[in-house]
Amino acid sequence: MSDEIRFEREATTPPGEVAQLSPLVRRVIAGNGGPMTFTGTCSYLVGRGTVAVIDPGPGDPAHVARLLEALRGETVSHIVVTHTHRDHSPAAAALKAATGARVVGCGPHRPSRSLGPGEERVLDAAADIDFAPDIEMRDGDVVAGPGWSLTAVATPGHTANHLAFTLAEEETLFSGDHVMAWSTSVIAPPDGSMAAYMASIETLRGMEHRLYRPGHGGPVTEPQRFLRGLVQHRRQREAAILNRLAAGDERIGAMVPAIYQGLAPALHGAAALSVLAQLEDLVNRGEVMCSDAPPNLASRYRLA
Repeated sequence: MSDEIRFEREATTPPGEVAQLSPLVRRVIAGNGGPMTFTGTCSYLVGRGTVAVIDPGPGDPAHVARLLEALRGETVSHIVVTHTHRDHSPAAAALKAATGARVVGCGPHRPSRSLGPGEERVLDAAADIDFAPDIEMRDGDVVAGPGWSLTAVATPGHTANHLAFTLAEEETLFSGDHVMAWSTSVIAPPDGSMAAYMASIETLRGMEHRLYRPGHGGPVTEPQRFLRGLVQHRRQREAAILNRLAAGDERIGAMVPAIYQGLAPALHGAAALSVLAQLEDLVNRGEVMCSDAPPNLASRYRLA
């Protein structure tokens, strides 16, 4: 069987609808669909009676109200957050106020490296810098309720503080934005790090899960094959960048149209950040030279 990556872009359930995915897992999708969020952020309800909510989503009162309606008559013991992007964590505060649950999971937002000139603005655009958990979980930490347990798996890369969570009772990984079936994860410095992302992929390749449930879109049904495809995909992107440098391109703005042919213009900004992430990794490995430290979108690049 080929490991070529095949993205699944079929429609998921409508925003607000409660979908029973398995005996232990329900899903409610937030109404924030778009080019970067697919059909919207997936909020997962784990357990029955005493429940954990994974990724409560954006600061949208309507989504919080739908979650509370879905949880009527139950106790929310934990609000679990995979990472601090504005489409995943802001609703934690409102859900905690309504339920009294503890907010656990990733720590406060932090960049993957020291910030360059002007990058504070880039960080603020996507980051939920107000997020503060009651309990910051580390790799291997566990929260549990009746019939369920969630074990943290450190998966930095998309953000420096990204965690995934294993539901051992169903051999399932809640993969956040680290691995998704509908698209590759955007790795955008200074939030993200390509080197950390690839290392986290290798971490998951050393684990066994039957299924991934990501932060957007439907499940990853063959995790190990999908991970091999992701590695192949990133290596192909790296080779394409090196080819553009060999052809004389020095700036990211010139590389993106050639590398991402046919990509919608609205996604060129995200593509440029992914190219930056791979160039930053190549610079750190000594394969590419950069005019600036740290590398940025306006830098000039050349082969070492």
